Amino acid sequence: MFLGLSSSLYSGAGHNSTTAIVLSDNLGQNAPIVVIDTRSVWITAYSSTPEETDDTPFITASGSTVRDGIVATNLLPFGTKIQIPELFGDKVFVVEDRMHERKGNNVDIWMSTKSQALKFGIAYSKIQILKEVDLGTNQGI
Repeated sequence: MFLGLSSSLYSGAGHNSTTAIVLSDNLGQNAPIVVIDTRSVWITAYSSTPEETDDTPFITASGSTVRDGIVATNLLPFGTKIQIPELFGDKVFVVEDRMHERKGNNVDIWMSTKSQALKFGIAYSKIQILKEVDLGTNQGI
């Protein structure tokens, strides 16, 4: 199933957003999600260590507790769902943390240990920005 979406529906849209594809959501959500934008960014990883965070290393900038699937970025609003298909397949991540202001074109993935984050390193990859859509009422379209 394909849904045509205008890039004006999302304030950050405009890069390669023409048609959205319905995807399944691995976060337990019932609403289908669609790709509304694609961007190329630097992907890094971080963990809950004092040298990588502030004085509350297990609390994100949005106030949630860190967990698998959390990302930090300054590019997108809190709650935005993304995928990084080249590196993580269909896994869905949620923006719940921020990075230092000098990091303008980056997404930082939370990992449970510093060794995992160091092993991941850095990659330049495309992210897909997702939006939930209620197909019955066309909400979100």
